Amino acid sequence: MQAQVKLGRISGISIGLHYSWFIIAVLIVLSLADRFHAVNPRWGEAVIWAAAIVTAGLFFVTLLLHELAHSLLAKARGLRVRTITLFALGGVSQIESEASDAKSEFWIAIVGPITSLIIGIILLGVAWLAGWLPGTEPTTPFGAVLLWLGYINITLAAFNMIPGYPLDGGRVLRAVIWWITRNADRATRLAAQVGQLVAFIFILLGLFQFFKGQNFGGLWLAFIGWFLLDASRASYVSVELMAGLRGRHVADLMDRECATVEGHLSLQDFVNEYLLRSGRRCYVVVRGGEVTGLITPNEVKAVPRELWPQTSIQSVMRPLGQLRTVSPETPALQALEMMSSEDINQLPVMSNGRLEGVFSRSHVLRILRTNTELHRA
Repeated sequence: MQAQVKLGRISGISIGLHYSWFIIAVLIVLSLADRFHAVNPRWGEAVIWAAAIVTAGLFFVTLLLHELAHSLLAKARGLRVRTITLFALGGVSQIESEASDAKSEFWIAIVGPITSLIIGIILLGVAWLAGWLPGTEPTTPFGAVLLWLGYINITLAAFNMIPGYPLDGGRVLRAVIWWITRNADRATRLAAQVGQLVAFIFILLGLFQFFKGQNFGGLWLAFIGWFLLDASRASYVSVELMAGLRGRHVADLMDRECATVEGHLSLQDFVNEYLLRSGRRCYVVVRGGEVTGLITPNEVKAVPRELWPQTSIQSVMRPLGQLRTVSPETPALQALEMMSSEDINQLPVMSNGRLEGVFSRSHVLRILRTNTELHRA
């Protein structure tokens, strides 16, 4: 999940917001305003709205702390963490590689809910010290903010421990199965299947509540179920993909028949004669029979359309010397991790200074899909 708004970096980890965060932020502010108005309408509209906005902002700070707990522990265990993105249903840490053992997976997964639980207990304790009594409504805006944040963080901890992969509880379940079976792939498959079952239950329960008249609450639960179902299926596909790549090298999966294009060609001719006709997204640029670089639609889109007829491929391509390359003997999983960390879709394959082929996501997926269909036949 890509962030549309960059907020900065913490401990080398990029922090950002997905566009869906703004939607849920508005809904939370509106919901809190109604809640605080019901608690004590004498606070006044300005106080109620200020408390709602501050509470919503602090809630997302606590979400960030939850994700930072995952990320910092992952880094301490030797894993690379690129970004944390806050979105409509919470947050996600983009950890570039899997934990090497079940113990690391367990602690990385469970530290987030533990963090939220501790935050919730501390906030309720501060509210109690400020005069709030359990079982009563807060009498001050400060107490209302603390109370809501305390309860929502405890709820967040409990929700994340639902054994639905890839929720934290699902990852804890995966770690336990991994520890018992000593098989990470099997553990992921089983945890993802449990996650799909939990997702179906959420969807059915949400639809049931909706038709019983609970409207938004039911639809929200069904939406969470749909999101969890989609994420569980994606996790299942991912583990099948990793299993198909394990033990294979770049030479086994690269595209040896590299499409080439002359560097003197204009972008307009390149688009009309190559991109639109072939469907390929990556071309090797040659000049005088020598490979000089690569060009993809990304480089073309960076140039205003009206300049395409006057702009040569050579002037906008990515020079070979500036590209990350791999050798035919490089493990396929290592090459994919490299593409993920560099946010690129293809890697030139070089051997003894010669271009042997191109290793690309799309070509790898086509080969694996074909192999899967043949095995099912």
